[in-house]
Amino acid sequence: MSDFVILTDSSADLGADLAQRLNVQVVPLCFVMDDHTYYNYPDNREMDPRTFYNRLRQGDLATTNAVNVAQYTEALEPLLQEGRDVLILAFSSGLSNTYNSSRLAVEELSVKYPDRKLYTVDTLCASLGQGLLVWYAARERDRGHSIDEVRDWVEERKLNLCHQFTVDDLHFLKRGGRISAATAMVGSMLHIKPVLHVNDEGLLVSTGKARGRQASLKALVDRMEETAIDSGSLTVFISHGDCLEDAQTVEKMVKERFGVEDVYINYVGPVIGAHSGPGTVALFYVGTNR
Repeated sequence: MSDFVILTDSSADLGADLAQRLNVQVVPLCFVMDDHTYYNYPDNREMDPRTFYNRLRQGDLATTNAVNVAQYTEALEPLLQEGRDVLILAFSSGLSNTYNSSRLAVEELSVKYPDRKLYTVDTLCASLGQGLLVWYAARERDRGHSIDEVRDWVEERKLNLCHQFTVDDLHFLKRGGRISAATAMVGSMLHIKPVLHVNDEGLLVSTGKARGRQASLKALVDRMEETAIDSGSLTVFISHGDCLEDAQTVEKMVKERFGVEDVYINYVGPVIGAHSGPGTVALFYVGTNR
């Protein structure tokens, strides 16, 4: 087995058990509610997701912060001192400054530790899309590939990591400037649910809309049918904003339509959930294109 560390950030929304099973390290992003800063660890030690989403439903506001250079340096330096090489898979530069912080830390530490291999990749992914890319990278590492080979594998395939999602409450997208106040008002009145994805620039963009919740969930799976590669043998990740039953509905549709067996479900973490809100459901898989 290749001896290098895969490090990602908590935007990947990997649960503690899966992160441990994959043998990856996770640097926490943070969020602020009522002037208190919380760190988003995979084990949710500072705030569990249900509490977070309940507070959003009650009207509390959350703001988020990227991982900064000092945090990356603090996480990386002990590994480099141990003689370990490190591959960072960072949150999309289109949605956060986290990747840029990792890049600056890598530049600084590569000078200090010239004998170590230290790389960072802008995944252009978010939530469990980033998590699924980390899953694939860990698989390639465990197959014995070198850090350079795994980095190249990720760079070549990251734009095949498809993100399809929908939200239940347009208020949160309005507050984040993703849609106008008028669009949010009309959409809410007509029960219109946007269908969105993360594009090749790592940005959140709309791809359509559906009338009603069930139609929006079906639209995610319809899009998968258009783009998925070898859908029956795929590993599929699904994340949700405290709406497990809806995520399980998507899981059932995916299994019935494609024969997929390997599905992992987890919460949309607070870093993305602050902007997408309760009721978000997202579907992630490898496809021909985003």
